[in-house]
Amino acid sequence: MTGDNILVLTGVTVIETALETMPANPGVYRMLDAKGDALYVGKARNLKKRVASYTQLPRLSERLRRMVADTAAMEILTTHTEAEALLLEANLIKRLKPRYNILLRDDKSYPWVMLTEDHPYPQIAKHRGAQIRKGSYWGPFASANAVHETIKALQRVFLLRACQDTVFSNRTRPCILYQIKRCSGPCVGRISEADYATLVGQAKSFLSGKSGAVQKDLAAEMERASKNLEFEHAAALRDRIRGLSYIQGNDVINPASLTDADVIALHQEAGQTCVQVFFIRGGRNNGNRSFFLLHTKEDEPAKVIAAFLAQFYDDKPTPPVILLSHEPEDCDLLAEALSLKAEKKISLLVPQRGEKHDVVKHAQTNAREALERKLAESAGQAKLLAATAEVFNLPETPQRIETYDNSHIMGTSAYGVMVAAGPEGFLKSAYRKFAIKGPITPGDDFAMMREVLQRRFSRALTENPDRTGPDWPGLVLIDGGLGQLSAATAIMADLGLSDIPLAAIAKGPDRDAGKEWFHMADRPPFQLPPRDPVLYFLQRLRDEAHRFAITTHRNARSKKITLSELDEVPGIGAARKRALLNHFGSARGVKNAGLKDLESVTGINSATARALYAHFHPGVRMDEAS
Repeated sequence: MTGDNILVLTGVTVIETALETMPANPGVYRMLDAKGDALYVGKARNLKKRVASYTQLPRLSERLRRMVADTAAMEILTTHTEAEALLLEANLIKRLKPRYNILLRDDKSYPWVMLTEDHPYPQIAKHRGAQIRKGSYWGPFASANAVHETIKALQRVFLLRACQDTVFSNRTRPCILYQIKRCSGPCVGRISEADYATLVGQAKSFLSGKSGAVQKDLAAEMERASKNLEFEHAAALRDRIRGLSYIQGNDVINPASLTDADVIALHQEAGQTCVQVFFIRGGRNNGNRSFFLLHTKEDEPAKVIAAFLAQFYDDKPTPPVILLSHEPEDCDLLAEALSLKAEKKISLLVPQRGEKHDVVKHAQTNAREALERKLAESAGQAKLLAATAEVFNLPETPQRIETYDNSHIMGTSAYGVMVAAGPEGFLKSAYRKFAIKGPITPGDDFAMMREVLQRRFSRALTENPDRTGPDWPGLVLIDGGLGQLSAATAIMADLGLSDIPLAAIAKGPDRDAGKEWFHMADRPPFQLPPRDPVLYFLQRLRDEAHRFAITTHRNARSKKITLSELDEVPGIGAARKRALLNHFGSARGVKNAGLKDLESVTGINSATARALYAHFHPGVRMDEAS
């Protein structure tokens, strides 16, 4: 019996053991590897029947047989219905990211337009995250730029303020937005609260899809102003109507038959998938986004789009209508699950003709073009990786290049960073930052590099001693010269990783980009021709590492600056710290305060005041404190 057969037998045995106590109820099952990481998350109407299918190895694909072989444990969660199981499955897939599932890479929150309702003169603003502040929200929008353009247009039409409440309360004369007719000037009393409320009501009606009624009211008001010889007011209303017409006619997709809907279209090519989503709200297009899913080449559109829908709407509000280019697997079940989550009826439609069909076809064209661009970029990236292998005499084309850099000021807030790139470009999720722990002489870049590489590869060897998988680099690039390369070579030799190619990229004496010198342990320093594509590629890697290092260092330094001596005192949290600073004006004022002064601060009781005083005055008896 081969080693592979032993592994498969072990996997089937684990599943058969789990089946002995598995109920025939709806629910979700998880297959786990020896480390406890999720291999696969699935849902079933009948858990026992579904999981039992994994014991029939001849009927499984090679990929699923490999998954069964890797299975070391199983976990199940029962639900009342299959629809509940589908929702739970989507949530777990997004959270656990099992490598045998179709995965949606979407970790960004979407922006919304917010009209506050906790101020006499509501503010219009962009909002992300939890909708905690009292107000009305419209969205989601595909991008921050789409929100900014919408807010700008709404300011022009409805003259709503966009300034923060603190700015509003401290103004003594109108700002530039009032001068260019994009604000009604409520901060300095240029409009009454009642008239401003009318503008807010019109904006809400427009955002809710009642733009026709708003335009009609504005036209009637302009006529009245004209009849009353209020020509300046009439001209202002005319400009607002023009702005409103511009907004209504400026959308790429603006179907009259749709009020609130998402348009989702899929295109597959070369074993990859792009899903394009258009957000239609209030009859307007709120923008579109492309999504590229992780899945196998065998996954059909119906399966992919079903997985996308379940994961995409796991943490987003669902519109009443979703227009699709392909009918998803278990379409009725998916609609039931989304309706259950949204607490309203959700319709999944695949239009075959008419305006809705045209809208879906437009979205599908966008998906095709986005995927073609990505494939072209990947092909170009593959050529650059192959050319890099030639430049550095690598044994094979690297599928991952790691670039390292340090950043500090005179040794303070020292950080090392690693950025990674592969066939699809920069691998942002693989970026790492290392706070230098030392002990290291301030400014010793060589020692910093040694520490970073020691920590990165020691951990990698512990977690993956066999050095399998995509997390190991085919080339390590160091930002620096011969000294940094020597430090890196020594530490890699100590770790038994001398077979990983190392190179250092250093700017020339005049530090001009394009005149970089490259160092490797087994050859003299060399340069590349000024217009060599590989040179540009390596410069981008170096510059990205430098950018990430500088950003990391600045963030750490800013955080350190905001700390004070009060953070070192046990029992002093954010609220007490704020109370003390507000009372004494600074940490030094707190440090110099007497015990009775400390006790007089709101929120500081006697025990806390004594602990605070003792921290800043060690050795002083409390009966001597004043």
